[in-house]
Parts: sequence; C-alpha cells; structure tokens
Amino acid sequence: MAQCVQSVQELIPDSFVPCVAALCSEEAERLTRLNHLSFAELLKPFSRLTSEVHMRDPNNQLHIIKNLKIAVSNIITQPPHPGAIRKLLNDVVSGSQPAEGLVANVITAGDYDLNISATTPWFESYRETFLQSMPASDHEFLNHYLACMLVASSSEAEPVEQFSKLSQEQHRIQHNNDYSYPKWFIPNTLKYYVLLHDVSSGDEQRAESIYEEMKQKYGTQGCYLLKINSRTSNRASDEQIPDPWSQYLQKNSIQNQESYEDGPCTITSNKNSDSNLLSLDGLDNEVKDGLPNNFRAHPLQLDSSSDPSNSIDGPDHIKSASSLHETKKANTGIIHGACLTLTDHDRIRQFIQEFTFRGLLPHIEKTIRQLNDQLISRKGLSRSLFSATKKWFSGSKVPEKGINELKNTSGLLYPPEAPELQIRKMADLCFLVQHYDLAYSCYHTAKKDFLNDQAMLYAAGALEMAAVSAFLQPGAPRPYPAHYMDTAIQTYRDICKNMVLAERCVLLSAEILKSQSKYSEAAALLIRLTSEDSDLRSALLLEQAAHCFINMKSPMVRKYAFHMILAGHRFSKAGQKKHALRCYCQAMQVYKGKGWSLAEDHINFTIGRQSYTLRQLDNAVSAFRHILINESKQSAAQQGSFLREYLYVYKNVSQLSPDGPLPQLPLPYINSSATRVFFGHDRRPADGEKQAATHISLDQEYDCESSQQWRELEEQVVALVNKGVIPSNFHPTQYCLNSYSDNSRFPLAVVEEPITVEMAFRNPLKVPLLLTDLSLLWKFQPKDFSGKDNEVKELVKSEPEMIGAEVISEFLINSEESKVARLKLFPHHIGELHILGVVYNLGTIQGSMTIDGIGALPGCHTGNHSLSMSVRGRQDLEIQGPRLNNTKEEKTSIKYGPDRRLDPIITEEMPLLEVFFIHFPTGLLCGEIRKAYVEFVNVSKCPLTGLKVVSKRPEFFTFGGNTSVLTPLSPSASENCSAYKTVVTDSTSMCTALTSSASSVDFGIGTGSQPEVIPVPLPDTILLPGASVQLPMWLRGPDEEGVHEINFLFYYESVKRQPKIRHRILRHTAVICTSRSLNVRAAVCRSNSLEDEEGRGGNMLVFVDVENVNTSEAGVKEFHIVQVSSSSKHWKLQKSVNLSENKDAKLASREKGKFCFKAIRCKEKEVATQSSEKYTFADIIFGNEQIISSASPCADFFYRSLSSELKKPPAQPSVHTEKQSVEDAVRLIQKCSEVDLNIVVLWKAYVVEDSKQLILEGQHHVILRTIGKEAFSYPQKPEPPEMELLRFFRPENTTVSSRPSVEQLSNLIKTSLHYPESFNHPFHQKSLCLVPVTLLLSNCSKADVDVIVDLRHKTTSPEALEIHGSFTWLGQTQYKLKLKSEEIHTLQLKACFVHTGVYNLGTPRVFAKLSDQVTVFETSQQNSMPALIIINNV
Repeated sequence: MAQCVQSVQELIPDSFVPCVAALCSEEAERLTRLNHLSFAELLKPFSRLTSEVHMRDPNNQLHIIKNLKIAVSNIITQPPHPGAIRKLLNDVVSGSQPAEGLVANVITAGDYDLNISATTPWFESYRETFLQSMPASDHEFLNHYLACMLVASSSEAEPVEQFSKLSQEQHRIQHNNDYSYPKWFIPNTLKYYVLLHDVSSGDEQRAESIYEEMKQKYGTQGCYLLKINSRTSNRASDEQIPDPWSQYLQKNSIQNQESYEDGPCTITSNKNSDSNLLSLDGLDNEVKDGLPNNFRAHPLQLDSSSDPSNSIDGPDHIKSASSLHETKKANTGIIHGACLTLTDHDRIRQFIQEFTFRGLLPHIEKTIRQLNDQLISRKGLSRSLFSATKKWFSGSKVPEKGINELKNTSGLLYPPEAPELQIRKMADLCFLVQHYDLAYSCYHTAKKDFLNDQAMLYAAGALEMAAVSAFLQPGAPRPYPAHYMDTAIQTYRDICKNMVLAERCVLLSAEILKSQSKYSEAAALLIRLTSEDSDLRSALLLEQAAHCFINMKSPMVRKYAFHMILAGHRFSKAGQKKHALRCYCQAMQVYKGKGWSLAEDHINFTIGRQSYTLRQLDNAVSAFRHILINESKQSAAQQGSFLREYLYVYKNVSQLSPDGPLPQLPLPYINSSATRVFFGHDRRPADGEKQAATHISLDQEYDCESSQQWRELEEQVVALVNKGVIPSNFHPTQYCLNSYSDNSRFPLAVVEEPITVEMAFRNPLKVPLLLTDLSLLWKFQPKDFSGKDNEVKELVKSEPEMIGAEVISEFLINSEESKVARLKLFPHHIGELHILGVVYNLGTIQGSMTIDGIGALPGCHTGNHSLSMSVRGRQDLEIQGPRLNNTKEEKTSIKYGPDRRLDPIITEEMPLLEVFFIHFPTGLLCGEIRKAYVEFVNVSKCPLTGLKVVSKRPEFFTFGGNTSVLTPLSPSASENCSAYKTVVTDSTSMCTALTSSASSVDFGIGTGSQPEVIPVPLPDTILLPGASVQLPMWLRGPDEEGVHEINFLFYYESVKRQPKIRHRILRHTAVICTSRSLNVRAAVCRSNSLEDEEGRGGNMLVFVDVENVNTSEAGVKEFHIVQVSSSSKHWKLQKSVNLSENKDAKLASREKGKFCFKAIRCKEKEVATQSSEKYTFADIIFGNEQIISSASPCADFFYRSLSSELKKPPAQPSVHTEKQSVEDAVRLIQKCSEVDLNIVVLWKAYVVEDSKQLILEGQHHVILRTIGKEAFSYPQKPEPPEMELLRFFRPENTTVSSRPSVEQLSNLIKTSLHYPESFNHPFHQKSLCLVPVTLLLSNCSKADVDVIVDLRHKTTSPEALEIHGSFTWLGQTQYKLKLKSEEIHTLQLKACFVHTGVYNLGTPRVFAKLSDQVTVFETSQQNSMPALIIINNV
C-alpha cells in the first residue's frame, strides 16, 4: 500500500471515537449560522483533546487516554440513502487529485526506473469518509450515541423551558418506537446542557443568571455556558483570523450545501459528515446476488458507451464532478467563523475539555462499572472480569468451529438487553477509551458466546474488533491474529452479504499488515474484496494492492503494473476519468519498450480515450500516435478503428488552433535516408527512329562501379580541357543524390529546371492510407547580387513566382505497402532552397479492406476514393549524414557529417543539351561498320560551346576525321549506300596495291592526345538556344561477341562563364549486342628472296587466314572479302601472291580462306619526308571498288584500334645500371625481329532479312608486331594455368636471364644460299663433283654485328642422313666477318659431292654477336627452310 499521513496506531483510534449527539433550539442554531456553520460543525476543529485524560477501570486501576477525540453530530432521524453515500464517496475521490508539482518517488527495480506517487491522498480521503459514514448497526455499538448535548440560546425568552423541551424531544427520539434511527448506546443517555451566549449582541448579566439557574437544576457537571460571536461579522476585519473549518467542510461540502438548503429544522436538518454518510445497514439492506455480470466482454474492454447502468454506483457518478464544481463555486468566498475571535476559539476548546472531563468520561467510567457488575452478577463469577478471563484462557480450549461448518445464515438476532450484547457493549466502550486489554478480553468472550449461538453477524463483529484490539494492546503481548480478520471478512461477505462491513475489515487489516511489512498478505486481502458491486471500491483496493507489490522487499514490477491497469479500468467504469488516466500512465512505464505490443496498444488506446474525454487533447494525440507508429500486431479491423480514432482526435485538436503550426503526422513512415533528389527534366521517350540519350533518371538503380566509371570519364575530359590538370575545386557532377552519393556539399541546381524529390513511404498498418494534396514543404532565401538578402519565410503554397510546387492530389498506399512518391519543385529565382519535408492530408478509405492483400478497392480510380476523415499535417525530412571516421577524435566518438542533399543552391541559367540518336542499331556483327546520325539540341535559353564526347570505348564510334569530306547528312539514305568512301577501279589493278597516306593527327590520335576524348565537330563550335544539328556517326561492332554497354559522356560549357557551374554533362549508355562474323589471323615472315624491284633487301611475306565463324542465326548467307589493306609507317603490302585461281574471295558458313601477300619497305624518301605520325595505306582489292582505307571511317576505326592496342602497358625496363649495356644489346636484338605492319580486312556480308537482301559491311584489324608470331583480330582468352602442387617452402629468387630468345637472335642475321636447283655431273669421268654456292649474309639490325660462319658442322642424326646424302664443304672452314648496319655480305663457297642424290645445303652454322658488347650472345643461325640441291649423273 502507499504511504499514509497517519500511522495505523493513529488511524484506528481516530476512526472509532465516542459519538455525541447535538440537539439545538432554533435560536441557538441561528447564532451559529452567523458563522456559516452548524453547531456540530462549529465544534469540529476543536474536538480533539489537547491533553491526556485519566479514568479508572473496573479494577480501580488508573488508565491514561491519549489524543482522545470526540465526534459531535446533529441528530438525524432518517438513515441517509445509500446512493447519497456512494455519491459522496465518489466526489471525495474525484475531488482529491495528485498535486500538480508533486515530486514522484523514483523506484529502481531491476531494469525499471519508475516514477510512482508515494502517497495516495484520494484513498486516504475515501477511507476516512467511509469509516465516518459507517451505518449504526444493532450488532455493534461503536458509533451509537453515548451522550446528547442540548443547546439553547441565552437570548431566548425561556431558556430553561427550552431545555426541558429539548430534553423531552431527545427522550422521545430515543425511546419512541417510531424512530429506529439514530441508535443510542444505553437507555440512560448522558444529557449535557449548553447555553450559547452571543457576546456581541446578548445580555451577559442575563446569561450568567440563567447559567446559575441551570447549575442549580442540572448540577455543575451537567451544564455549560459557551460564549461566542465576540465581534460583528460586518465589521471590517483588521486582523486575519484563521479558518480551521475549511479543511473539514471541503470534503463534505455537498452535504453541507444540502443541509443549508433544508433550513434549520431542528430534527431533520443539518446533515453532517459524521452521521449523514451512513450507508446500507448491513441487516436490513443486504446487497442482492443479482449483480450485473460484466464479464461477458473482455474484462479490460472499455465500455464504448460508458453506460452507467453497468455498475451499482452508476447513477451518482455522472453528476458528481459537476456538482462538486458547483459546490466549490458556492463555497468560495464564504468565510467560516467570521464572528469568532481567537478568544472564542479558546472558549470552544475549553468547552470540549470541560464536557469530556466532567461529563462524558465519568459517564463512560460509570457505564463500564455497571456493565461489569451486571456481567459478574449474571455469570456468578468472581469480583473482576480479569480473574475470570484468566480462568477461561487457562482452561481447556474448546476448538473453534471452522467457518465452513457454520450455518449459512447470519444467525439469530439478540434483544437489546441480552447479556451477550452487554459484553459487547462493555468491549466497545473499553475500545473507545483505548483500554485495549480489557476490550480484547471482552471481545474474546463475546466471540465465543456468539459462535456458540450461531449468531454469525455478531461473531464476525467480535472477531474483527478482537483482532484490532490484540494489535493495539500496549507492549504487544500477543501477535496480530490475522485469521480472526479473515474469518470476519469471509463471514461478512459470504454469509451476511454485507460488503460495507467486509470492506471496513479489509481496510483495517491491510493497514495493520502493511505496518508489519506483510505486503504480500495485504495485497491478497485487498484483491479479495474487489467485486462487481462497486467499481470505485474495487479500483481503490486494486491500486493499493499494486502499491503493495511495488513496496515489497524485492518489488514485483509487473504485478504492480497489471494491477494498476485493472485499477485504471475500474476507475474508468466508476467515472473517475482522471484517476483512470493516472493509473494507466503509471503502468505504461513498465510495459513501454518491452516488446509487449498488444498490451502497449491497449494502454495507449485507453490513455488516448481518457485524455480525450478530459480534453487533454495533446496527450490523447500522443497516445494514439504511439499505437500507430509501433509495429502493430493488431488485426486490420482494430488498426482501422485506432486510425479513425486518431484522426478524429487530431481533427478536434487542429480545430482548436486552426492558424497554428501544422502538426507532425506519424503515418506513413518515411525512410528519410532513402530520399533521392534529382536535378533536371525527365527523360523524353523514344520517338520513332529517334532515341533520346539515356542520361540519368530516378528509375535507374545505383551502381557503384558504373558511377565510378562516369566519374573517371568526367575527370578525363575536365583534365583535357584544363591542359591536363584537374582543378582543385573540381567535384564530379551529380544529377541524382542518394544515400550513396557524396552529399557533404550544397548541391547546385539551375534556375527554371525542376528539382524532383523522391520519398520512400511505407504503410505499417493493415489498412490502406490515402494521402491527398501531397506537396513539398520548403524554405527559400532569394539572393540578388546587390548584396542584400531578403528572407522569405517557410512557404508551402504561397509565392509561386519564386518556387513552383507540384501537388499530388491523391496518393494511395495499400496495407503494408512501400511506395515512392515523386514531387517536383520549379525554382524561378536564384537563391538558397531548403526542402524541409512534406505536407499532406492523412486519411483512410471508407470500407478500406483490401482483397487478398491486393489493393482491389471499390471505386479505386483516382478521385473516386471516398475519404472517411482526414487531417492536414506535415512530416519533416531529416537525413543523418555519414559517420565520420577520419581523425582520432571522430573514431573514438560518434559523430555524423552533414547531408545536404535537400539544400540545393539555385544558380543562374545554364545551357541544356539534349542528344538524340537516329538509326542507332541494337545489334551488330563483330567488326561491322554502320552509319547512324546524332542530333544535338540546345533546349535552354543560353548558347553552348566546347561540346566533347568521352568514352572508354573510343574504338566503337567516330564522327569522321578532319580530312574526310562529310557524306550527305540525310539519315534517310538508301540502306545499301556504303558507309565507306569508295572509288570504282578497273580490273587490271587486281592483286596490286594502291597506296595512299594519312596522318593520325587528322583523326585525333596525335602524340600526347587522349583518344578517349573526342571533340564533336559542331558548325562554328557553338549551338545557339533552340538550335539543333545532325552529325553522322559511324559505329563499329566490338570484336568480342556478346552484350556490350558502352558509356558516352557528353561535356559542354556555357559561352558565358558561370562562377558556380563550369560545365555540364549528359550521359548515354548504348547497349549493343554483337554476334560473331570473321576471325582473322595473320603472321609475317622474312622472304628468302633478297632482291626486290629496287634491289633492296627486306621483303616479307604476310599470311592472312580468314575464317567465317558466323552462326547462321543472324541470317548471313556469305561473307565477301572485298579488300585487304595495310597501314604502317615503314611497310606496305605490294601484291597478293595467292596461287589460287579463284578471284572472288567468298566464305560461306564455317569456311576458311588463306591469303598470302608480299610486303615491302616504304621508300626511304617517303619515310624521310613524312612526319613520324604519317601512315602509308596500301589497298589490295578483290572486287571492282576500292575502299579508300586512309579516309573516314575506315582509317578512324583503324587508328582507334591502334590506339587502344598502344594503351596496353609496356614491360617495365630494368633499373640496374651494371646490366644496362646488356639490356641495350637485348633491345637492339629485339628490334630486329620487330615489325609494325597493320592489316585491315574489309568485308561485305549478304544478309537475307524478311525476304529482302541487305548488304552489311565491316572491317577487321590485325596488328603485326613480331616476325614469325601469329596475331589475331579478336582478343585471345588466356588459357587457364595447369594446376600445380602446392609448395610449402619459399622458392629461391631466380634471376631472370637477360639473354635474348632464340627467335630474336635468329632474326639478327638473315642468311640466304644461292645455288642451282639441280646440277649435272659426269661421275664416271670425274669422281668429285664441285658446286659453287653463294652465301648471302644480311644484317637486319641497326648496329654492327660480328658474324662467324662455321662449315665444319655435320648432320649426325640418322634420319637426316637417310633423307639427305652427306657432302663436304671445301676451302676455308670458318669465316669471321663484321657486318655494318643493314649491310649485305656475299661469301663464295664450294660444295663437294661424291655421288648423285638430293642434298640439303643448309648446314653452315652462323654465330652472331653485337660488336660493341663484351657479353657474347651466340646462337646457331639455322635456316628454318632446307636448301635442297639435286645432283644428277650424265
């Protein structure tokens, strides 16, 4: 139980005090009424004695009584109506609320920190009022009148006669059978005569004389002269007189009001709290069993109707609050005791003392003696009851019968003079004067008698008071007999059906148990008495039980919370809304955040309801908000009702302050971090053959890899524009901001270009939400460059000339659906924009149930939703930036950076480019060339310039070189019109090369340039506002088959330099699907014939293999190789040496063609006059048209493929200086075997599509770098390495040998044998045949070479001997020569044969080393081809 102001040792004596009746004449009542008080009320503040009093017990022992209090009340002959008592109790509780600034106790129990009010003053007020309003019953005498004050005024004509009348009246009331009420303690009631004298207006002499007369008649002990009203009430109050009455009258003000209205009728008027609160008499008005049973519904279900008929104390509590309010109004301003001075206060105090000392206590003492004597004489026992009790207790005890064995009836009723009742009377008298030992003995005796007689009501009363007496006995000789109380409660409740008496038992016993810290037992006792007959009582007892649980040694927090909820529910049923709300709020502390969502929902819903009833609208809104924002596990119907309730309450709140700020709405959820902001116009859809650039849109998913790629492309072009350096203030352009982008800076938006904000809404409920009039909430600060800032306040719809806002009229989010909304703002002015959030009307739909979870709502078309109710509100967008993790301080603390994606700066106008692609293919063959057109449109009001396009795949497209004559710009040219520049040739030029030359600089591949960045050749380099231009664009299918995503980034600038935005970009991603066409392989080797037309050495043979690998899916019938071209700075194709007679090179599916060409060096003078970037193109034509390979687009794609090949990183040169010379030597040797010849194979493919023949054309490139090494037109996939065993030791560092490879050395010296193919010799004439042989040695390198030719080598392998016969070289066997750079040397040799046969002359071994090298690299220069000679005999 909660802490109380009084201890239980003070509470019980104050609850059971001697009762004194007061009977006043009308004149006496008038005198007291001048103070707005009745006589009984006048005495009330002074009814406690200030000193100890003494009396003697029947054994003549002195007994001390401390803090004695008496209760004086006016006589009322009618017991008050039970309804009136219930009403009063209800008002007492509702009038007592926790103080506003009360500091609650903080109790820490386990994980809980609870704020709990330590005291419950409403319960104490209830208990006090309840105990004072106990009905006077026949089975006990504690609240029967012991004495009666007869009060008359000194101003009456015949006061003494008036006293006689009053005395007769009292006698008539007590002894006449017409009056069963009030109850009197003994027939011979003490009468005490009081003469009231008004000091201010009465005659004091007369008063004194009347008092003397009274003393003569009634004795000095039986009368008193009380002087009051020492001052007139209308006199100005100089001194402030305290008002001790207000605290007593406030509680019972309702009764006082009623009593004032009744007028001062002597008998029936002046109801007072001590006597008029008497409720059901336990004997006469038993509560019937036919109580309404509320448990048909859920025990915690709130009565939606609040129908008062559900509870017995219903009819009263409805009016209670209002009537209490009126009373307070009526009572304010009334000063009690206005005619009394402090002296009068002392006189009244003295009067009470005198009355108690002289009148009441002697009367009680005498009555106790009489009763004691009666009992002794009746029982025939010894002198004193003390000795008798000893015998009773020491004798063998009769076992008490269990309560269940007793008859289920309240038993017999005793007549008033029955001896058993005399014991009870004596016990009650002893109890009232705090003689608890004697009282306990008497109660114990009476209890046995009553149980023997089966008088259950009497027995229960004796048990109850025996238990209390035992507890209050000084020195505590025996423990508190709680079982007495339990039996008494059970008897009252179950047998006598008297809940009022049972309740008194529980209240007393629970206080006693609490004082002994037996909280568990106290709680059980309190819970036992909760029942359906009184909601108020049940609520108060449940609340006290809850306090018991929390005050236990180890607090039971959840039990506390559960019983608080039960108490709140019962308070609610009793109409005590404030107390109900308080209970629920206290319990909420326990349930909050523990995952008990249904319990939380119930509590919040109730708190919301009660707060709304009490007009605490903010609390109501807050509680309903909690229900909606927690992940609710309620059913759809329940959620729907919660939502409707919330909207209804919210609507009422917003109506109170229609001009106030918009409230924050809890639904739907907004995932702030998923908010995306897009700057710019929406992408245009494709229009026929026109396809707009993909650019960026909100429909694209974020891809980290591609965004990095775009960033690199932009950096590349910016670096090029800024002379190779990226400016320090450069930041990549971001058109779409999301949680992955860098949002630490204020984004830049352009005036007149829309800003789209995409918000991710989620509806957590199972009911659909309908948002109407959804728009963005923003704040804008215009900046004009005059230096003045004029702040524009938060704007929602006003000021559309600054910022235009889009409004979505209806936005439906189905149950548990996530949905994005895109809202636009149109800035019309430069300045700073802050997007704060969204504003909308939140509502739900009538009959809003989705079918099978699909939003198949009736009338679900836009504009047809029938809104049940909606409220306007806002939600703010607050985005948390990224966690900072750079400095040590940031790492050790949790700090977040800013996220400024919603705070764009609106800058001045910029040009805006749109790009359209016309006839842009989606599928190509590998290497296929296709011509398309690109249209550039400037849709802004500013001219643009500096247009460039950058791509990672520059080999995919070209706009044509500078020298190319632009072909007609009409995209509607016939389909068979070739993309190439062609010249018709005559058939004589077949197989012979037609040469031309071109510089790579013309095609943007000059030295130091970035081939990826391509300037777009705009006419006049400027695109004016609204202008458009179409340019041809050639595309070449990538060499690898599959799907290719090719990114283009268009870069452009404004003609007028802008301080904030330097440039703008437009992105386009082209997706091309390529299918296989031809595979080209080529190899180059030295020709053994050393002479060419000019007599210079250095011819080469080029072998080209072309294979048709096309699968027939593309509908390609056959490929024609129309031309093979070479391009090189030093070499050119001279002629075709194909032996095949078949002139047209056609390849059907899976066919392979082999071509052989002779290549020669370009003439020295050609090379000399050309710049280093000049390439010679030579075309060998297989058809009747020459494609000029040095013109666009053939040369473009060739240069592009060349540059992408050159971009591959070269091998890192070694840095060791001592090996430098070795490295140089190796480099020179390697250079000998290098060749820079590039082959371009041009083809046509015939495709049948929709019974129409199309001609596709294309080209493949093979880049030949090394003699003898095969090169391919398509990228080679590296073969997976063979699986090796795992090694667990560290490999030794093996130094890589810097020796040149065999292939490289074999190309250092080129050897050639000149001899007759067959030689006739007459062996019969001359046995030795001598054949002259010329050995030609050619130095292929640019350095001097030392050569050793060794002729001593013999072929030892038997296989070689079998094939070729053996012969001998004659003459010198070894030659040492020095060959200068590219020198050709001739050696004349002689071979000697002994018989006919076929001989291989390729046996000389040639060793070579560079002259200036110390290290000798020698290797056998074996000729790969055999030099066969046939020796014939003639």
